[in-house]
Amino acid sequence: MKKRTIILGFILFGLLLAGALLYGLSGRRVQIDKYSVIDRPPRIYPDYCSTVIPPNIAPLNFMVQEKGSYYFVRIYSEKGEPIEVSSRSPKISIPIGPWHKLLNANKAGRLKFDVFVRTDNQAWTRFDTITNEIANEDVDDYLVCRRMSPTRTMIRGRTGIYQRNLTNFDEKLVLSNHNRTSVCANCHTFCKNRTDKVLIGVRPVRGDQVTLFIENGKVEKIGTNFGYTTWHPSGKLAVYSVINIPMFFHTARNEIRDTANLNSGLAYFLTDSKTLKTSPEISKEDRLEIWPAWSADGRFLYFCSTQKPGAYHNEFPPEGYTKVKYDLVRISYDLEHDQWGKVETVLSAQDTGQSITMPRISPDGRWLTFCMCEYEFFPTWHEGSDIYIVDLKAVEETGRYEYRRLDLNSDKSESWPSWSSNNRWIVFSSKRDKEGLFTRSYIGYIDENGKAYKPLIVPQNDPEFYTYCLEAFNTPEFTIEPIPAIGEALTRVIRGTDEIPVTLPITMATPKGGKITSPSYGEYWMNQE
Repeated sequence: MKKRTIILGFILFGLLLAGALLYGLSGRRVQIDKYSVIDRPPRIYPDYCSTVIPPNIAPLNFMVQEKGSYYFVRIYSEKGEPIEVSSRSPKISIPIGPWHKLLNANKAGRLKFDVFVRTDNQAWTRFDTITNEIANEDVDDYLVCRRMSPTRTMIRGRTGIYQRNLTNFDEKLVLSNHNRTSVCANCHTFCKNRTDKVLIGVRPVRGDQVTLFIENGKVEKIGTNFGYTTWHPSGKLAVYSVINIPMFFHTARNEIRDTANLNSGLAYFLTDSKTLKTSPEISKEDRLEIWPAWSADGRFLYFCSTQKPGAYHNEFPPEGYTKVKYDLVRISYDLEHDQWGKVETVLSAQDTGQSITMPRISPDGRWLTFCMCEYEFFPTWHEGSDIYIVDLKAVEETGRYEYRRLDLNSDKSESWPSWSSNNRWIVFSSKRDKEGLFTRSYIGYIDENGKAYKPLIVPQNDPEFYTYCLEAFNTPEFTIEPIPAIGEALTRVIRGTDEIPVTLPITMATPKGGKITSPSYGEYWMNQE
């Protein structure tokens, strides 16, 4: 008994010693009496400098990219206790509890970082203070996006839809191809940033493409695939693209992937009757329609449209595809009578000189954002793609759609803009990180006047995450709550035989009637980053 007590005592002592040592290495209070000053901010990664921070965001852990043997960071604002982090490693991990307490106490205030680095000769150096603004408005708690491996073949690549809690570092897998149930999951769409109505496109390992329809937690399978979908704010219908967009490759340029729209039109799914419909007004025989987006009040559907080019004769790349540019148009819709109006041009590619894609409208109906690129419909593969904004309130007064380039753009590709439920944040994909190799998700603040501020990359628990992560992040969407059914609940439905049978009625429009199957040349269209 005595021997056992002695052993337990040694174990306890060892645990206490290890804890004390760990605290001494990375968390103890550091007293710095003397230091030299370097008249510049420290280099840190990610670049969390001079930006606007959501008051509910997870800690902005970062790496100090200055040579040293010891690091000390003091984080403070006007109110509350400062946070002090010391470490022998350049990794600065901020405790989540004090972080949220400090941000909540200083909404609409400033958050400052003082960084000290001890050199090998034991001398301390202090850099200029890093100052960030704390917004008064929260960002939506959740971010849903698709993560893809860099492989260029969909079958061997790893793809998955993930749900990230932005207030901390919790992340859950919604659906992936890891278990061989599906080759690809894509085009997740939510109604008004909520998850009571969700659509997820899926290409199963066997059989035709399908769409998962989640309504109030119940999961059903629809017998066709919805691409680039938008929910009517009433939740009674969703408009989607019927498309044939193959991927092909160039042999010599920075971005070797490319695509062209061989054929497309718009159709819509009615949730009450669970049927498909289309209209000649949104799917014309001589036009290509893509990227639908509802106005906040549901009275207008915005989408991108262009004159259908001549026959491509199945050559790759298609001759003349780099001259194809899309206009931004809209059409009125009467929900009560299910009637469409006439298409009117919002912005013409002939006037802008570029192709207009990916329109999105803020939930309050004030702002219209969209991307513009050199040609065709997919801006992610165009280095010059940028995000633009239109003040729709000003349009009501002047009748003119005046657009401007948002200040949050970079010299790399920007795409997939999406709004938060409170109209103050947009999330988008950008290739500005690491020489433009991978798309990453960035969050940017938009003030009440439509001014955009420097965006921040979505924070990770390990600040080195983006240096070794070989995945692209695309289709980011804010939600205010988690998806009620994920993982096995979805794969069971994919494997099952129950399916909502749908057929598209024959019209004079572009899509063919009957059951929609995988396009003959669009086998890899869902592998677009």
